[in-house]
Parts: sequence; C-alpha cells; structure tokens
Amino acid sequence: MKIKEGKISGLKIITPEVFYDFRGEYIETYNEKSYEAALDVHFVQDDISTSRYGMARGLHGDETTWKLVQCLHDSIYVAVIDMREDSPTYLQHETFTVNDKNRKQILVPAGCANGHMCMTDMCIFSYKQSEYYEGSKKQFTVKWNDERFNIYLPIPNPILSERDSLNSK
Repeated sequence: MKIKEGKISGLKIITPEVFYDFRGEYIETYNEKSYEAALDVHFVQDDISTSRYGMARGLHGDETTWKLVQCLHDSIYVAVIDMREDSPTYLQHETFTVNDKNRKQILVPAGCANGHMCMTDMCIFSYKQSEYYEGSKKQFTVKWNDERFNIYLPIPNPILSERDSLNSK
C-alpha cells in the first residue's frame, strides 16, 4: 500500500495495491497487522451505505472516532473538515474523488467532519470506525454549503437528510 499525507493534520490518503490478471482484479482493502502498524489506529466496526446519484451524507464527526473511508462501487466525492480547535489545520477542508478505479482510502482523524456525495447512478461507500457508533446525538454535523468553508459541490443541489441540512458545530 502507498500512504500520502493530506493537507489536514493526521489525514492520510492510502492506495492499496491492486493485482490484475485475465480474471479481473484483486485488492486487499484491509489487513490489521499492516494497517495498524502504518496508521496506529485500531478499528472496531465496519459499515456500508448505498446511495443514488446526488445523495449527500454527512458531514459528521465526533471527538474520538477515526474513520477509514472508501468506495467499493462506482464513484463518490468525499469532503473532510478539520473541526479540532487545537489543530494547526483547524477549519481547513480537503476534497477527494474516491472510486472503484483509483481505490483510494481516506483516513479521517477524530475531530474532523466527513461526508460523501454519490456521483454515479448508485454507489457503495464503506468505512471502518475506531469507536462503536452510539447514535447521532454523540456527533456533530456541518452543512455541505456552510459558508465558512466554501466547499466545491460537484452537484449543486445535493439530496440531504433533515439532519444533514442543519449545522450543530
């Protein structure tokens, strides 16, 4: 796997090795020994969400949970915002196109908000968490169009849940 530092403190961009042959491709998306050694994060829960074109989920976060996010099918647009007041990159954001071709994985530090937008007919988003999910009341939410960040939206009017339409931080 290749690991690059992001511009947000602690954020990493991971590209797993892909093996191709006449049958297709093989990707090891996680190996506890190698990932924990490289990232120093222990994951305890895996989650998957499916979305249709234009659906945006997040931006959510909490003070303790690290996430390793990836797209298993088709393409998503990922945004990460540093909400840690003591961070040198406080209130900075980064965006990424993550898909089943580039196979990028984004390590999102605790204290950062992250979300994704489905860019294709249907996408499958997968993420690992370092803490068990205890409900949305323990998380903060940042609106995609929060003027403090001026995040580029590749889909101008994404479909949002009621929760994702409101700022809590």
